Amino acid sequence: MAGVPDRGGDEAPMTTSLLTDHYELTMLQAALASGAADRPCIFEVFARRLPSGRRYGVLAGTERLLEAIADFRFSDADLAALERGRVVDGPTRRWLANYRFRGDIWGYGEGECYLPGSPVLNVEGSFAEAVLLETVVLSILNHDSAVAAAASRMTSAANGRPCLEMGSRRTHEAAAVAAARAAYLAGFAGTSNLAAGARYGVPTMGTAAHAFTLVYDDEEAAFAAQIGALGTGTTLLVDTFDIARGVEAAIKAGGIGLGAVRLDSGDLLEQAHAVRRQLDELGATETKIVVTSDLDEFAIAALAAAPVDSYGVGTSLVTGSGAATAGMVYKLVAKQNPNGQWQSVAKRSNGKVGVGGRKWAGRRHDENGIAIEELLSVGTSPGPRADIRELQHPLVSGGEIVGRQVSVGRQVSVGRPNSVGQEEPVEHEALRIARARHASSLAQLPPAAHQLSRGDPVIPTRYDAIGPVS
Repeated sequence: MAGVPDRGGDEAPMTTSLLTDHYELTMLQAALASGAADRPCIFEVFARRLPSGRRYGVLAGTERLLEAIADFRFSDADLAALERGRVVDGPTRRWLANYRFRGDIWGYGEGECYLPGSPVLNVEGSFAEAVLLETVVLSILNHDSAVAAAASRMTSAANGRPCLEMGSRRTHEAAAVAAARAAYLAGFAGTSNLAAGARYGVPTMGTAAHAFTLVYDDEEAAFAAQIGALGTGTTLLVDTFDIARGVEAAIKAGGIGLGAVRLDSGDLLEQAHAVRRQLDELGATETKIVVTSDLDEFAIAALAAAPVDSYGVGTSLVTGSGAATAGMVYKLVAKQNPNGQWQSVAKRSNGKVGVGGRKWAGRRHDENGIAIEELLSVGTSPGPRADIRELQHPLVSGGEIVGRQVSVGRQVSVGRPNSVGQEEPVEHEALRIARARHASSLAQLPPAAHQLSRGDPVIPTRYDAIGPVS
């Protein structure tokens, strides 16, 4: 077995090319040697099933993926590391030196809801150039979509009350930024992660930890210091010692115009009612109550009758609330024969039976605009229909990114010119569009989509073979 690539201390900037599995390059080397590397192929990204109990999925990470594909090049340092590790031979290294993806990619718009079998991404190109993208595609989409699906369930359970992302301390530092972005896309109001704010324009917020209270001699001194620095609109953590005394000290320090108090332990339902009564008795009728402490969508739903104004969610959110991956796969579904005709291919063993052929996806709606079916046409596109909303849009054409910030029915492009003179969008604008798309897509699903009880996907997926693969 070949060794692990070692960049040898080279200080050249990392590309995204090594964010991949060794076996991608094993397949590449063998395909180059046999002549199969140039065979035109179509790969498809989809989830065979949703996590247990889920009614729909949420596609997230598309913009991050397009950025990663643009940077997917093998630098001299990358190639040297592969050679030192004996991962590739000389001919394969020379091929990789000139690699860039030159094919086409179609996909669902970021923020779109999806169902089992939904072809959220189609990657079309030679076998060699398309197979190399498998790992980076799945690592980004599986993580971000898992977080977004959990966030969507949580915001549904919150029923209009703001949810705040606070999970940075419960995951990898890079994953924390991606998770904050995915949560905001799916309806969260903000994040505690400053990098997500700087990079993607996600609104940031923060309160204080128990350590801040404990460093002072008493709560009164701690609260006075926080208000002195941040003003009365701040949120005071009142459960370090006795909650009733903490609330009294908070209002004494901040007055009846204090912004909010936070509860982070114990029986949140009972405490929220008690704190609301106390705040009202003290005249702080506008002071809000924020609750945290290992919340998930079920805990949020259980607090629906409590006088809670917002929820702070951490561990459960950044780990997908029990489903840390969306379960997406990257499968070859079509290949071109030597005569130029397309042939459907699919795995058919061990219970993992696929549906071959290039899929064209649309969501059929009833006369009220409510989705009733995910229609996947295998082969030729069915063309526009009044009752079907087309779900796939061009993202990459001939290797050039064309679909950043794809909006429903149109393409938006704002920002600065990139290296080839095309205009790139500002990332937070892309996130704003994805956030709006998710809200629209979720609103079009039947009411059962918001149920937390176990059940089947909210709408069925139907395959309709209408012609040869094209």
